[in-house]
Amino acid sequence: MQFTACARLLAGAAFLSPAVLAAQDTSIQPAEQAEALDEESETIFVQGTRSGRRVQDEPIRVEVINREEIEEKILMRPGNIATILSETGGLRVQVTSPALGAANIKVQGMDGRFTQLLADGLPLYGGQASSLGLLQIPPTDLGQVEVIKGAASALYGPSALGGMINLVSRRPESAAQAELLLNATTRDGQDATAYAATPLGADWGASLTGGLHRQSAHDLDDDGWIDMPAYDRWTVRPRLFFENSAGASVFATLGAMSEQRVGGTLAGRTVPDGTPFAQTQDTDRLDGGLVAEVPLGGDVTAHLRGSAMRQDHLHRFGPVTEADRHSTAFAEGSIAGRSGVTTWIAGAAWQAAGFRSDAFPAFDYAFEAPAVFGQVEREFGPDVTLAGSARVDFHNVYGTQFSPRLSLLYRPGPWTIRVSGGRGFFAPTPFVEEIEDAGLARLEPLGALKAETAETGAIDVGYRGGGIEANVTLFGSDLHDPVELVPSATAPDRVRLVNVPGTRRIRGSELLLRYRWDAFVVTGSYVFVDATEPDPLGTGRRTVPLTPKHTAGLVAMWEEHDKGRVGLEVYYTGEQELDDNPYRTEGKPYFEVGLLAEWAIGKSRVFLNAENIFGVRQTKYDPLLRPSRAIDGRWTVDAWAPTEGFVLNGGVRLRFGGED
Repeated sequence: MQFTACARLLAGAAFLSPAVLAAQDTSIQPAEQAEALDEESETIFVQGTRSGRRVQDEPIRVEVINREEIEEKILMRPGNIATILSETGGLRVQVTSPALGAANIKVQGMDGRFTQLLADGLPLYGGQASSLGLLQIPPTDLGQVEVIKGAASALYGPSALGGMINLVSRRPESAAQAELLLNATTRDGQDATAYAATPLGADWGASLTGGLHRQSAHDLDDDGWIDMPAYDRWTVRPRLFFENSAGASVFATLGAMSEQRVGGTLAGRTVPDGTPFAQTQDTDRLDGGLVAEVPLGGDVTAHLRGSAMRQDHLHRFGPVTEADRHSTAFAEGSIAGRSGVTTWIAGAAWQAAGFRSDAFPAFDYAFEAPAVFGQVEREFGPDVTLAGSARVDFHNVYGTQFSPRLSLLYRPGPWTIRVSGGRGFFAPTPFVEEIEDAGLARLEPLGALKAETAETGAIDVGYRGGGIEANVTLFGSDLHDPVELVPSATAPDRVRLVNVPGTRRIRGSELLLRYRWDAFVVTGSYVFVDATEPDPLGTGRRTVPLTPKHTAGLVAMWEEHDKGRVGLEVYYTGEQELDDNPYRTEGKPYFEVGLLAEWAIGKSRVFLNAENIFGVRQTKYDPLLRPSRAIDGRWTVDAWAPTEGFVLNGGVRLRFGGED
């Protein structure tokens, strides 16, 4: 069996809820073939709704980062997926803890906690993935990444209020293959990742991925505070695949990760109050998941999926130690079918999320949310498709929540026009960005918080033909009762979480323009975001902090499959409002420039990558360290610019076996 075909089937099965998944052939196309690809010949198919449509025929826009783009980003940052996501239009990787380097993913201006991160359609990293989770996922075994922007609760439940990112693993090919990548940086960082995959007879296949990653601590401005935290991490993930000639399939995975991360003050140094302040985090995570699909006859199939995750933390915030445990469980069953020009899916799901703290048990919670959902897609002629989906969650704390979504696709000739809108909700937890950075010690027990709800909408117009790809998106969202951190009303060194009355309004646009000519590809992008919210202190409205209005990028790449690649990247970040920063109220605009070169030597590759060549660094303007500790317990200001400066990395990638 060709397991590239199995990839499409199982990737689709990973979205057993009313979802859209683009499962793409992950083989690398020679440059001369890639130039000839147009919208009619791409092998990107919709599988989640069992409609068999190509992704460009699906009413819900799914943006796909294919294996070729992933391989380019792996050379820049082999240890995590942050670079892959940060260079995607409309996504912004926001550093949430300069002390530990933690970051989350903001989608079209929405807070990172509203972004659902999935692996093969399963919440293996938790319902609300921690900010460090993004930095603990190696991209070595990714076949592609799918992104849905805007409220996706109708598709994926309460954790997808802002959008969804699904990490789809590579599938075994018809011949055994293996890959080893070794990388080192000028900041004394090292990465070693390995991937192996093999067919196991006609119907079975398996893969194994592992990695070792380490980084030394660096105080780049010599103030005694670590600007680049140290870490040691290992990961391992086996996967098993099955597909028979009758169309039945099974996908199973296990994952384990352990990391020790160290930030704060250097040995013998102190913060401004004269005391040392170490900030560390030890993490151990274990997860597992299963996806299955069984034909029931005719055009009807049954889908099952489930997963569980446990993550243990040991935090140290100066003299305070916090040990805690996060856990999630998920199960879902659905039936999908097709009748003429109509496809449908209906099912039920159950999600649970729990938190237990040894030091602060007042913040323990146990969420459960059974749900029912359905989706219908109907074609009105060859160029028009309408899709509607809805989900009802019965949350044990935040009550019954209804999440609808409606999408329309119109495709006249080389143009693609989509209109989409939806509603979703988020179940608040103590873990807003500031608390993940500072810990629970200064947070008052939660009061009666309400669920955060939002309506989002987008109009998307695209064109493709003659080597040109262009896309313009207008988007907007209204977030109601946003949860914010405010000073305590009773204690000067305490904070509390409250629902701020009113609406956070986000309006913006994305522009993408790409041109292919022989082995050259040039891509330009621009994103505009205008985000305002009620001031948490009740003084009217303000611009949402850490949300630049203007960002742009230009990427030029030459690539030939049997020779290598050379690329230039330039990214611009405009001014952004800052919150509670004693040094400034607005961040300065800046450019980041990078160069990448890779040389092919048989099946092996040698690469060299220069990031942030001109050394833009926040501590060249102001210190990260505050002159006094913030009321929430943080010793650092928010990161609004790069904190690492110029970094050069290089290494070798060795490949064995595989298809020619």
